[in-house]
Amino acid sequence: MKTVKILDREFKVSIPAEKIDNAIAEMAEKMNKDLAGKNPMFICILNGSFMFASDLMKLITVENAEITFMRLASYEGMGTTGKVKKLMGFTEDLKDRTVVILEDIIDTGITMENTLAQIEEYKAKEILVATMLFKPDALKRDVKIDYVGIDIPNDFIVGRGLDYDGVGRNLPDVYTVMD
Repeated sequence: MKTVKILDREFKVSIPAEKIDNAIAEMAEKMNKDLAGKNPMFICILNGSFMFASDLMKLITVENAEITFMRLASYEGMGTTGKVKKLMGFTEDLKDRTVVILEDIIDTGITMENTLAQIEEYKAKEILVATMLFKPDALKRDVKIDYVGIDIPNDFIVGRGLDYDGVGRNLPDVYTVMD
């Protein structure tokens, strides 16, 4: 079993990079069909989604697809604060566009609920949500997720953009904390 130590915790590999790559490729294939002719604007939620967005966008073949970035924060240590702070917005015009929000993980849904409310103010024609990882057992908000890479249990994880106090984002696999 492959393990890593990050700060004061031990983690074991739970999702190998190859499985994540395959899930992203399947998602991109579906998006390429669904978004054809829609001039989509992808919004990458930083910091965690940068790796997912990069991997996905390499596979998006839709003409005139664009990407922008929004930075939010809701975690401290290994838990959500329950509050979402907007740290960086974007300046692109979303009016009458198809918007695809790219998130690394959706667990409680609090961050996504907040993000959707903010983006709705821009009068987009359509707002879709894509997440690399989804924790259905942790969901506390009624958010519609249009594209899910992999459903996972409600465990604390790191890697592939996800961090533990800022560390571990660079790992190509996803790791679960060991008790």
